[in-house]
Amino acid sequence: MKSILIIFLACLGLLNHAFAQNQEENIVLKQPKGVLDGTLLLPQNTKKKIPVVLIIAGSGPTDRNGNSMLNIKANSYQFLAEGFANNGIASLRYDKRGVGKSMGAMMKESDLTFETYIQDAEQWIDTLKKSNRFSKIIILGHSEGSLIGMVVAQRLTVDGYISVAGPARGIDDIIIEQTEKQILPDSVKNEVKRDFSVLKSGQKLPKLMQVFFIFSLFRPSIQPYMISWLKYVPSEEIKKVKAKALIIQGTTDIQVAENEAKLLAEANPKAKLLILAGMNHTLKDAPMDREENLKTYSNPDLPLSKGLVEGIVEFV
Repeated sequence: MKSILIIFLACLGLLNHAFAQNQEENIVLKQPKGVLDGTLLLPQNTKKKIPVVLIIAGSGPTDRNGNSMLNIKANSYQFLAEGFANNGIASLRYDKRGVGKSMGAMMKESDLTFETYIQDAEQWIDTLKKSNRFSKIIILGHSEGSLIGMVVAQRLTVDGYISVAGPARGIDDIIIEQTEKQILPDSVKNEVKRDFSVLKSGQKLPKLMQVFFIFSLFRPSIQPYMISWLKYVPSEEIKKVKAKALIIQGTTDIQVAENEAKLLAEANPKAKLLILAGMNHTLKDAPMDREENLKTYSNPDLPLSKGLVEGIVEFV
């Protein structure tokens, strides 16, 4: 009994040591209005410079942990950060402008552009550089954040760039393709194409078809954002990235197809391509069945897909 107790206490000590490995620092960037708020996660007792990964979130009201009010509670970015720290790599993740503790930095929707999010990421990179604490700075962008990261990696000198579940085609091509698959009148599908054509030319739409689907896509207040977003096509932007690149994609992602990653890799042949079987858009194992796949979006207990953290750690 005494030996069992000793083993138990020893194991408990190891567990406590494991949970104490990582340390958090809160970082706040003041803005003209409000702040951008982030979490720097570091391995404990780091006495030398180590690599750091900036995690850029995907589309929508996404917080630093990869969750949003749109019933997404997967904690994917938090798990990534913890996985990195357990392997001697620091990370910085942050609430997007207008979300969580960065809520106060939100501007009117009509004033928001794609460049706003690029500039936010640039501020975080600049902060990491000025800290002079890190041996390498790597950008990791998930989903829409993949494109944001591509542009930042062109403008600022970084040591690596990672795209996770990032599209290769422009947002207009993707939405038009998704629209074609929906049960909608041909008149609506054709209107989506016409409206994107106008926005892509840099012009606002003079009027909208009085259909809710059209208004939800092209309401006047979102048009400046769409115009700025349409300037960028990921398969073209990744060609301009000079830093070493890693492209990661899961085979059961129902939001971004596996072929998107292959198109990115074709555009940048020097990039490493990592395809993870069974990984979906929340970076968890899931089947292709849509209903079952979506269940992972609201399950924070599921671990990340095996091979994801390992692949990133090896790259870093």
